[in-house]
Formats: sequence, C-alpha cells, structure tokens
Amino acid sequence: MKPLVAMREALADPNLLGGAIPGDSWLPWRTLLIAAMGEALTDEERAIFTAFTERDVEPLERVEELWGIVGRRGGKTRAAGTLAAYVGGLCDHGGYLAPGERGVIPILAASVSQAGRAFQHTRGILENSPVMAALIDGDPTADTIRLTTRVDIEVKPANFRTVRSITAVAAIADEVAFWSLEGAANPDSEILAALRPALATTGGPLMVISSPYAKRGELYGAFKRDFGQDGDPLVLVAKGPSKVFNSTLPDRIIARAYERDPVAAAAEYGSEFRSDVSAFINRDTVERCVAQGVAERLFMARTKYSAFVDPSGGSNDAMTLAIAHAEGDQVVLDVMRERKPPFSPEAVVIEFCEVLKAYGITEVTGDRYAGEWPREQFRKNGVAYNLADQTRSDLYQAMLPALNSGKVTLLDSKTLINQIANLERRVARGGRESIDHPPHGHDDLANSVAGVIALCAKPVRSAAVINRVSFGAR
Repeated sequence: MKPLVAMREALADPNLLGGAIPGDSWLPWRTLLIAAMGEALTDEERAIFTAFTERDVEPLERVEELWGIVGRRGGKTRAAGTLAAYVGGLCDHGGYLAPGERGVIPILAASVSQAGRAFQHTRGILENSPVMAALIDGDPTADTIRLTTRVDIEVKPANFRTVRSITAVAAIADEVAFWSLEGAANPDSEILAALRPALATTGGPLMVISSPYAKRGELYGAFKRDFGQDGDPLVLVAKGPSKVFNSTLPDRIIARAYERDPVAAAAEYGSEFRSDVSAFINRDTVERCVAQGVAERLFMARTKYSAFVDPSGGSNDAMTLAIAHAEGDQVVLDVMRERKPPFSPEAVVIEFCEVLKAYGITEVTGDRYAGEWPREQFRKNGVAYNLADQTRSDLYQAMLPALNSGKVTLLDSKTLINQIANLERRVARGGRESIDHPPHGHDDLANSVAGVIALCAKPVRSAAVINRVSFGAR
C-alpha cells in the first residue's frame, strides 16, 4: 500500500475527501485517521490524540490496526467509510496485486444490512467528491463498488469463510462486540484471525469500530492489551464517549438514556464496558461434558426418557426439542432437534411428536407460549402436556451446578456448546439476576437442553410420572 496523497491533504481538499468528515465536530476522527496513516500531528491534534489513546505521541508510521471503541452516534461508521474511500481511491496497490488481480476492502458486520450502512457511507463519500467519483468503474451494485484503481469495496457478512480467499488492501469490522456466528467457538476471534492474513501482503490497515459491551471478546482484549502507552505501537486503540467524538449529539438524548438505565447508557454513550454482564459458564467446562463424536443415541427399552420442547411461531426463533434420560445421578442427552425459521409450526409439531413417540413419550409439560395453540397442536398429535413451572433463567441456574460437577453428558453439537458457553449473567437494577443469550444471539437449543436436564434431575413423584416433555418458559 503506497499513499498517493497524504491523509491530511486528502481530508483538507474539497475535491478529494474534504467533504467526508468536515468541521470542528469531526476533528477527533480526522486526528485519528491522520495519526493512523503515520503522519505527524499538530500540537492541538496531539492533545486530542493523547486524550483518546493515552499515548503521549502519535505513531509516525502507518499502523496495522486501528480500534475505535466509541459510543453510539459517535461517527464511527462514517469515519470507517472515509478510511475505505481513502485506501481504495488514493493509494497505489499495484505492487502487491498479481496481474489481473483485484484488491478488496471488505466491510464486515453482524448482518449484511448493518455492513451496508458503512458501505453506503463509503459510496456517498466517493460520489460526492469531484475527483473520486471519476474512479468509480460502472454503476455500483447493492454490495460492491468497483474502482479503476483495481480495488473493490464489498459488503460481507461477518464470517471467517468469506474472507479467506481474498487479497485485502484494507478491512472494516463494524460493531465487533456484537458479532455472533452459529457454529464458531469465538466468532470475533475466528473472523479476525482469518482476516489478518488477507491483509498481510498488502500492508493495508484493519479498522475495528464498536461501542463496548461485556468485558470479554476481541474488543475488550484489544483494549486491555494495547490501549495506552504500553500497547503495541502498530495497534492503535482509541476510546471515548459519544458526545466527545460527536459534539453535535443532543445532550437530552444522552441524559434520557442515563435516566432510564445508567449502566446500559454508560456503555451505549459513555463507551464503558458493562460491569453488569458476565459470562455464565466457562467454555472448557461445557466441552468437558460433551461425548465426542456422539450426535444422537438410539432408543433403549426399559429406559425412562424425558423431553423438553421450546416452541416457536416459525418466523423469528428456532423450535427445538431435547430428549434425555437419567443414569444414577448422571443426565445423558439422547436426542436434539432444531428447526430454524422460516418453517410451518404445525409441520414441526408433527415431526417432533413422531420423535417423542419413538422414545415412548406421551405427556407434555409446556409454558403459556401462544396461549392454547401449542397444547392444541400437540394434543391433536397424541401428546398431552401440563404447564412448566420454571422460567428460562431458572432452568439455566439449575443447569449450572450439573455442568460444573460433570453430571451431564451432552451430545457433540457446536451449536449447543456455543449457545451454552455464550449465555450471559446480568444483574438488573435492584440486584435481580437473570441469565440469557447475548444481543443478536440465540439460545433455543440451550433452553431445551436445560429444561430436559431439570426434568431428569427431578425426583420422581409417583410411578405414573415416567416420561415428560416440557416447553421452555420464556
């Protein structure tokens, strides 16, 4: 990567990027982008730089990574779009690309729609620059801008598979604290680990932007490791509240957020990692309970099975089923089913009832989800049930000692392991504690498994109660 124009010059020239992040309110972001490109700062800029990074002086060489831990509405996405436009349009990558090869600037986020917002910022910056608009090769599509500089700016979902085969000249990782990927043990770390080699040959920068969340993951790791004077000189970590990065943000919005929920607002606008959210269980503990290579167990005669079902309407959440049995004080998971939306709830009920009957289960215990509908549907298929008496959070609380003591044998499922390991313990105002999935995450399968563990661990009250199915309380 060879800059053809200095970042400072580009940001000052109205024919280049002068209209991208102009004015006093954007001075913090201009300062960080100039410093990240290895350029010298003025005394005024250096004071701003030190306030956000706790480093006395700027790097004076182009950094490999720029992390912006900034509250919501702090201008992160537009600043990232400015960097993408600069690297894509005002830097020469010819010496790093093979004949006929095109470099890529992937914009990654938890969802394509979220990544699309940074993409639209980049497109707007390019199209509103008299010089850079001429670099756009053809009409941009919904997810790709082709530039005459042999660079494509692309929207990509945050998935380690989508970045492994590209040659990246820069990369944008948006709201990384909230990335979630089914089937990955550590989605943020896996994706960034796959992305960094794509940048290795070009020397392009990785820009990671996010408001903070829990004290875990790559964002918190970068903050603990590289924020401040003792951090890696080529990994620049900046942290600051929304209002400081965006002085135009109305005070009343922030004040109202603090009135409603001070802890959440401190993360959303104050850029503080949340102290009320912690991991529910260690991943290693969950993995020690897994029967490696066992995806399902066959029906065994003279075995008392229990089952737990977490129903869904078929549009948003998955519908899941778990069947297990007790062997002494050990709970052994036998069967899991997960049907992801969209699906027909009636068809899934029929399917699940067939599985239940194959294991001799004819009685169902369920919550009040959708009123009478689940009861009616299961009753029509020969399965009766009663209402559950525990909430989802209560079921997770009850599952924890069983997992910690190794008294549960789980099936080998990455989805299940991830859902249990990603559960969060939260403390609300007043001290009330709850356990739930993280934002944008899922726990439907974990809920069914927690429910069936509770059923198997219950003492049998009468000889008539042998097999049970329960719906997860939400």
